[in-house]
Amino acid sequence: MNVFVTGATGKVGSRFVPRLLQRGHHVKLLVRDAAKADWLYRQGAEVIEGDLLQPDNYIDVLRGTDVIVHLAAQFRGVDENTTRTANFDGSLALARAALETDVPRFVFSSTNNVYGSVVRSRPNREDDELRPAHAYPQSKVEAEEALLRLHREQGLGVRIVRFPFVYGERDSHITEALPIFRNWNPAKRIHMAHHADISQALMLTAFTPGIDGRIYNVADDAPISVAELFQLHNSEISSEALQKDYDPWDMIVDTTRIRDELHYRPIYPSFYSARDAGTL
Repeated sequence: MNVFVTGATGKVGSRFVPRLLQRGHHVKLLVRDAAKADWLYRQGAEVIEGDLLQPDNYIDVLRGTDVIVHLAAQFRGVDENTTRTANFDGSLALARAALETDVPRFVFSSTNNVYGSVVRSRPNREDDELRPAHAYPQSKVEAEEALLRLHREQGLGVRIVRFPFVYGERDSHITEALPIFRNWNPAKRIHMAHHADISQALMLTAFTPGIDGRIYNVADDAPISVAELFQLHNSEISSEALQKDYDPWDMIVDTTRIRDELHYRPIYPSFYSARDAGTL
């Protein structure tokens, strides 16, 4: 298939694109700096330098594309306006370009942080009310809603994948997040997914016919506690954290839909299975 990918040099994209190439797909990458994607070019990807907000840079390249996988996003370290511009405005510009060039499928990467901390007695499901607490998930919710509206009104073939905390394959994500986790009650659990399973989920949503307009949670089978993560990384838990309130279902998702509809099964059902396989 002809696959157009944004965010190819990010944490997820840099693990996903090589898997696409290994499977023989023709892959085009939209990047801000072509030099950063040179290693993917050498593996066989076509690299287009451009900006999501300027479709004239890439709209001709979209013609003949079978699926767009939109991974580019601003997460930490930028202000709210930059976050919204990148995650909402950029996504809408790309979606409209997809409609103009008749690209039949559009995979949008979102986050399980869109659910927020809502008192429930179960894991979060795709059709639940969304109450994002911060700028990043708020921008993702706005983008999801706009893309689904384009699906209903103009036939955009959108498929939405909500990621959990992603790790593995020498990704420093966990160690980067430990200072944040230090402020959480150590009993709090986090749903995670290894990069191999994120790539699996993206391929399933990209290549499965007849699922336009669907939303899928992705996660492994065994949420891990903050206490376990600290122990596994030889880091101490503060006494203050023990007093923190927490929602036991925050960041925990129901994966029934992706399992039933797309036959997703985690390659690494837990952090421990990934560790034992030597894929951290």
